[in-house]
Amino acid sequence: MNLVLQGPRADRAALERIAALAAPARTVVLGEQAIRCEQFGYSLELKQAIELAAHAAQVDATFIAPGRTLADFSLVAMDMDSTLITIECIDEIADMQGLKPQVAAITEAAMRGELDFADSLTRRVALLGGLDASALERVYAERLQISMGGERMLSAVKAAGLKTLLVSGGFTFFTERLQQRLGLDFIHANALEIVDGKLTGRVVGGIVDAAEKQRTVERICAQLGVSPDRAIVMGDGANDLQMMKVAGLSVAFRAKPVVYQQADVALNFSGLDGLLTILAQ
Repeated sequence: MNLVLQGPRADRAALERIAALAAPARTVVLGEQAIRCEQFGYSLELKQAIELAAHAAQVDATFIAPGRTLADFSLVAMDMDSTLITIECIDEIADMQGLKPQVAAITEAAMRGELDFADSLTRRVALLGGLDASALERVYAERLQISMGGERMLSAVKAAGLKTLLVSGGFTFFTERLQQRLGLDFIHANALEIVDGKLTGRVVGGIVDAAEKQRTVERICAQLGVSPDRAIVMGDGANDLQMMKVAGLSVAFRAKPVVYQQADVALNFSGLDGLLTILAQ
């Protein structure tokens, strides 16, 4: 295994101090705030010690097989809320209704895996009934921001020839605008029902839950003529786990414990472009 250490606030001394725990035969400088350790004696005990030290120093520590690069992959699939973007759109829409605390509590429990996603979404969307649809545009214009490193990551993966998929338990209102803004190849999300300019409190069609996210990744891979192990999947919540498990590389971004404990890569401090550092030659 190689070990990649990176962090937006890490200094070289901190990185080298953590690297010393592995006693690598070779260290490669990947940037001002990233290094790669090669040729060391890997063990579970060493991994746990390094992860503990790295977390204390606000550094992401990634153990990955040597030689893996973007060229090993054909697709990057991303969750939207709290992954590609910094907010949970449904919570911000609910804020326009004066119901953010109630909706956010349900969202948080669903992302931790404590509630069935489809049921929780139905409950949350019902609370939005009667809200003027202009609230969606306000959320997009005033509150939605791309996560740190997101645009740089997307630019690099597209330049490397990978396709991009945004698959979300959120809403098409936002995924469609992000597709145009960021040049994404594929999108899939839930459609909010709007009648006479107001939200009805219902979703049109089937709900994009964990199983549907997995099916979407598999369907797009089949469309591209590649196996799902050619996909990188990035997410943060429990409803992302099924699609992450079929991927060739799973990336937990600012994720809930149930997710980062099962992912191949956890980016707790770095931006989404930390993926590029991990897969650097």
